[in-house]
Amino acid sequence: MTDVLDPTLLAEAVAVEAAAALPAITPLTPGPAQPGSPHVTAAFAGGAIAELDGGVPGAVVVLIGTELVEALAGSPIGALDVAAAVQPALDAAARRLGAHARGARTLDLDAEGYDVTADLGGPFSTVPLIGAGIAAAVLVPETTLAGAREPIAEDADPRTTAASAASADLGEDSAPFVPAFGAPVAPPRGLELLQGVDMEVTVELGRTRMTVRDLLALTPGAVLELDRAAGSPADLLVNGRLVARGEVVVIDEDFGLRVTEILDANAAV
Repeated sequence: MTDVLDPTLLAEAVAVEAAAALPAITPLTPGPAQPGSPHVTAAFAGGAIAELDGGVPGAVVVLIGTELVEALAGSPIGALDVAAAVQPALDAAARRLGAHARGARTLDLDAEGYDVTADLGGPFSTVPLIGAGIAAAVLVPETTLAGAREPIAEDADPRTTAASAASADLGEDSAPFVPAFGAPVAPPRGLELLQGVDMEVTVELGRTRMTVRDLLALTPGAVLELDRAAGSPADLLVNGRLVARGEVVVIDEDFGLRVTEILDANAAV
């Protein structure tokens, strides 16, 4: 077990770790921990929960506001799952508690009669994460705070740390954990899953409309008039979705694009 730490301070320390791993437009600062209320979910647009492994009981919940939910829904590569986006924050919170977070699941906050207390198994603490207003919140059950262990390093193998925690419960003479030969390594989760995905990136100088007759009449040397004035910025599209604009440049005899403007989800249409 870790040294006894005031549950309020521990909840705030857990929130600090989660805030650092949560994708947000503005930096998030944890506010003071407070007793949890089943009505807290009414202030948020989405959330996810992850059960804990490694000898620490309970689960952790991260709630997120409308701004982040809309950003995930309007991603240039399509709508992103809330649970996948929040998973890194849940992982960070779990490590601070000396545990490992299982795969997150999205909470249905709009369900009639939904009570987050039931998912958390009892009384809990709430720590708001403040950005431009209250952007998110971390919920930790009292039983989880009481059963917390020494924090786990970010690069620790979750299989080894979970086994070490179990061995500590059984006594020092327990057999050490030995991974089975050929056991698969846990795959990356959350937004890391997208890091290796190939995306089609296109730079568009302009467009025009032509009849089939004019198209068939094209010959080498023909000039097409585009719907964009000379010197106007070119469009940068990812999988056909407009995400940025910039200036066309030449780099070592190849064309390139110097990005001058990143478009938000509402403008990228």
